[in-house]
Amino acid sequence: MREIVFDTETTGLSFSGGDRLVEIGCVELVNRVMTGRNFHAYINPQRPMPIEAFNVHGLSDVFLSDKPLFEDVVEGMLEFIGDSPMIAHNANFDFGFINGELKRSGRPIVDLGRMVDTLAIARVKHPGAKHTLDALCTRYGIDLTQRTLHGALIDASLLAQVYVELTGGRQITLGLAVDAPVMRETAAEAPTRVHVRPARQFAASAAELERHAAFLSKMEEPLWGAAPTN
Repeated sequence: MREIVFDTETTGLSFSGGDRLVEIGCVELVNRVMTGRNFHAYINPQRPMPIEAFNVHGLSDVFLSDKPLFEDVVEGMLEFIGDSPMIAHNANFDFGFINGELKRSGRPIVDLGRMVDTLAIARVKHPGAKHTLDALCTRYGIDLTQRTLHGALIDASLLAQVYVELTGGRQITLGLAVDAPVMRETAAEAPTRVHVRPARQFAASAAELERHAAFLSKMEEPLWGAAPTN
């Protein structure tokens, strides 16, 4: 299954309040493995960069002054994301800016049924813990040395690793059984192919059970051979 993990950097917290997108980074996953295919773009927001936002991502007015407008990169972005599920941390924020820019440029918005929020997943899986990207990377032993400031592509790459851990870990991609494909409806009612692995059966043979009983008979009150008590 193909999925897109993405992150954005912006001039602030509210698209409706006049803030704009300044960077987007997307990482492709296929069957929960990063393929090495990415999409990345810096975007001229056509407005000054507040110092609070600059302190987060380090993208200055001078740096962004010669970068393309959103309208210049949108086709490449849409081609890359296709119709795949889109994963982000605190996804409502990122989708708000992506869809705000799409609507502003007269294009259809991304269906929210494609949205997967790793923050929501982390809150369920680790209640009471810290759920920032940094905290989750530390929890799962993911290297943070490359991250001195927020950057959309770096953060998307880190989040892709966190997402894999949050949803079963690296071993979920090991082919230990024959896949049995089934169809499931997403929140957007779009069919997505998923794989259900049948349970493996490990039944002891009669000879093995006999040897086990003989072994237990030589032990004094073995715990695992005791009759259950009420």
